[in-house]
Amino acid sequence: MQKKYDFRQVEKEMQNFWKENSVYVFDPESRCEIYSIDTPPPTVSGSLHIGHIFSYTQAEMIARFKRMQGYNVFYPFGFDDNGLPTERLVEKEWGISAKDLKRREFVKKCIETAAKYEKEFKDLWQSLGFSVDWSLQYETINPMVQRISQKSFIRLFKDGKAYMKESPVLWCTECQTSIAQAELDSVEKETTFNYVKFKSGEEDLIVATTRPELLYGCVCLFVNPEDDRYRQYIGKTAVVPLYNYEIPILTDSRVDIVKGTGVVMCATFGDSTDAEWYMSYNLPYRKVILPDGTIDESVPLIGGLEVTPARREIIRMLSEKGLLSGAQSIMHTVAVHERCGREIEIIPSKQWYIDILSNKELFLKAADKINWYPEHMKSRYVSWVENLKWDWCISRQRYFGVPVPVWYCRNCGQVISASEDMLPVNPVETVPGEPCSCGCNEFLPESSVLDTWATSSLTPQINARWGEENDISGRLLPMSLRTQAHEIIRTWAFYTIVKSLYHTGDIPWKDIMVCGFVLAKKGEKISKSKGNAGLSPKELIENHSADVVRYWAANFKLGTDTFFSMDEFGTAKRFITKLWNAFRFARPHLQYIDINAEFELMPVDRWIIERCKQTMVYAERLLEQYEIGSARHKIDDFFWKDFCDNYLEIVKERLYQPEKHGHRQRLSAQFALYFCMLNLLKLYAIYVPHITEYIYQDFFRKHEKSISLHRLCWETEETVDENIILFGEKLKDVIAEIRKYKTGKALSMKAEIEKVVIEADEKLVGLFEQTINDIKACCHAKEIEIRIN
Repeated sequence: MQKKYDFRQVEKEMQNFWKENSVYVFDPESRCEIYSIDTPPPTVSGSLHIGHIFSYTQAEMIARFKRMQGYNVFYPFGFDDNGLPTERLVEKEWGISAKDLKRREFVKKCIETAAKYEKEFKDLWQSLGFSVDWSLQYETINPMVQRISQKSFIRLFKDGKAYMKESPVLWCTECQTSIAQAELDSVEKETTFNYVKFKSGEEDLIVATTRPELLYGCVCLFVNPEDDRYRQYIGKTAVVPLYNYEIPILTDSRVDIVKGTGVVMCATFGDSTDAEWYMSYNLPYRKVILPDGTIDESVPLIGGLEVTPARREIIRMLSEKGLLSGAQSIMHTVAVHERCGREIEIIPSKQWYIDILSNKELFLKAADKINWYPEHMKSRYVSWVENLKWDWCISRQRYFGVPVPVWYCRNCGQVISASEDMLPVNPVETVPGEPCSCGCNEFLPESSVLDTWATSSLTPQINARWGEENDISGRLLPMSLRTQAHEIIRTWAFYTIVKSLYHTGDIPWKDIMVCGFVLAKKGEKISKSKGNAGLSPKELIENHSADVVRYWAANFKLGTDTFFSMDEFGTAKRFITKLWNAFRFARPHLQYIDINAEFELMPVDRWIIERCKQTMVYAERLLEQYEIGSARHKIDDFFWKDFCDNYLEIVKERLYQPEKHGHRQRLSAQFALYFCMLNLLKLYAIYVPHITEYIYQDFFRKHEKSISLHRLCWETEETVDENIILFGEKLKDVIAEIRKYKTGKALSMKAEIEKVVIEADEKLVGLFEQTINDIKACCHAKEIEIRIN
């Protein structure tokens, strides 16, 4: 066999073999227990980076592990190819703006672009050896998924859980669409507290504000009822500077006494507190900021300006008129849209929502029914639910998405939802199947689309083909596992739990496995938008191999973030070489093995077999907890230290010289070598599937019944012979001491020594006596003496 392992030839060869033999296809007829994985459909928003490889590969390893535990693994893959992320990609790639094109023309470009990237994504996952059943692939814009998404909306609407209202909404002026609370990021920015003089009677009332451009939208001043400084102003009015109209002075306990001056300006709308006060106190609305981020033309002094120039102009005028008593630079937390980084505004708009605020307790109880790995990730979910302030806004004023399936009666305004047999439906292109209850046959179509999370939150139902002819919800739901990154607990995890509880009354999955990030530097995750990913995954695979990349991805504790360094690939490469060389050593000694021959196992062979079994038990326990990295380290310890550094050196002469050690003794070593090599291939199969399959096909397949290594099962035995394990540890200590002695004396490891004295417990003496020849051969000792200590 070849001396050097050629990954470029082998990996492609193995991938073709798996495909031709349908090794990873889900079997709907199998009676084996199903293990189903709800895989995150990657967003089609640009090329994938090493961070994606990190988390997706860890999940794929669980699919392989469960398959080798005897489960009928349901492992699908999807692509989240509708909504704002894909639109922004299209606009960037084509150098266009969606609003400048006809909707149909823009959607066509989105479909073309999404298809290109989906092929790129799929090619990448396949080049990594992902054991996906690609016949289960879905896209969130395909007709079946649109049908399921629209069905979900219609049923929630009929149940009273989806509703439409006009109210203050979170709004991105860059993307020009409403957004949900979960789509916000908080960032620290330097800004200015402007101390503005309001008049209350004849007295100045100083208000500190970071948003002076909203003075025209000011509808109230608030003070804390416990603040003695302003008790005399409560119930009175104040005059808004520059615009000279009166507003009331009210109290609210949410006013921070020590922040600014303790007097807060409520404008429509500066932040979410303004919106809450507006609704709680039934305050009037004064329009200032438009959906495109400019000031409304009707606003005196600054109409038509964008926000930042408007702010500068108002500050200039306040200063000129002596209405600005001072300014202070502060670090201020602002809410930005996670997709584009633009500071959000709050404007009144008619939008569709899903009621989540009235069922927070239900969602919190659901968290207790789900097994969280790592367990501390549950607290992130709980904190998010407890601090929800807004219902889930699910409508978006965009182009490429699942249409909201409703019309409005032109006569009475009644909402008419599509019937389920019409789905998928685009209201802009069709009409309801029957007239409104008022008799009117004229309708206004809803032109908004659903938030992409409103669809991707249905991945369990999509996987189960919910409501379709081939619906397997009864067998598949709840799914076994959801795997995802921790930053989307507040979105994908939460929304999926919401939809599952509303539609099925049950949790969506039993376990959730939360992966960490790959960081470019401290505090900065690798991302497409930041362009800090370095070499592409495709280049890494081509230059270093899929198995090397995979082995690297399995180096960490679940849920922890890690830095990416090319230096870490060196460890993975050394491992691949070591595994290949171990097989090259073993193969000629196993060439004519009779695995059914009768013989008695020698003590050192019993030890290595027992350690192999023990390692398999340890690894299985860790993998059941989704600790992929910790399990790999357990396997590595056995492979490097026990098997390669010790066992192979101990039995080498017995394998090469049966005439000296005995043919039956050689059979014992052959059996142990076969057992350990095969089971090491099984253990490493989930991490490095290509080289392990190649070795299996080259030799072991003719002795085993399975067409593929990946169809074999781990055979774990919980009971361990502690006595033989103890013997092995003592034997390793003996060999280590002899090696240390020779190193200290500057002797070659092959240098002969006259005598080795071994002191052992009485119960181990017999085992050591049977191992004297092996110890002599390994340590090049002329005489071995065993003493009872």
